Amino acid sequence: MSTTARRAGNPAKLALTPSQTVGPYLSIGLTWPDGPEVAAPDAPGALVLSGRLIDGAGDTVPDGMLEIWQADAAGRFDSAEDPRGALATPGFRGYGRSLTDAGGRFWFRTVKPGALPDGEGGWQAPHVDVTVMARGLLDRLVTRVYFADEEEANAADPVLASLPAAARDTLLARPTADGYALDVVLQGPGETAFFRL
Repeated sequence: MSTTARRAGNPAKLALTPSQTVGPYLSIGLTWPDGPEVAAPDAPGALVLSGRLIDGAGDTVPDGMLEIWQADAAGRFDSAEDPRGALATPGFRGYGRSLTDAGGRFWFRTVKPGALPDGEGGWQAPHVDVTVMARGLLDRLVTRVYFADEEEANAADPVLASLPAAARDTLLARPTADGYALDVVLQGPGETAFFRL
């Protein structure tokens, strides 16, 4: 209770404590030694996955962080916990973090992942799992990046199929000269589809 409220003797008229935003503390303790280098530049099939982080007003977010985790080109994770057996692709780590720059841009050097079993006897289309953190977010946001040129696999993907058509489009990275690009929109028109875990 504030001193003013105690003096007034009326605690029922206290205002709520102002909420606090998160960050921007991402560069203090959440950087990753290899940063956005998920794959070595000379890894077979190395490409750049890039984009911008955009807020609800359409402005870029200069102090955000995106984290990705993905399978390699054969659809296997560089982990002993992969039930199909780990496949350590040379120069591939499968994990990376990219801080957004002053223009809200992020990038990862990686490889296009292979398809993954869906646990039901089918397959998930090639995709990258993404976590988004930024000032003002009280919890992380989770989404996926799929690849627009994987039409057949995307059409059969159970996660994409569960979304309305407009939401599916927000997850499709388009080919560029050096890889793929997709902007992540936090809210408003064109908002990226995010998932509850």
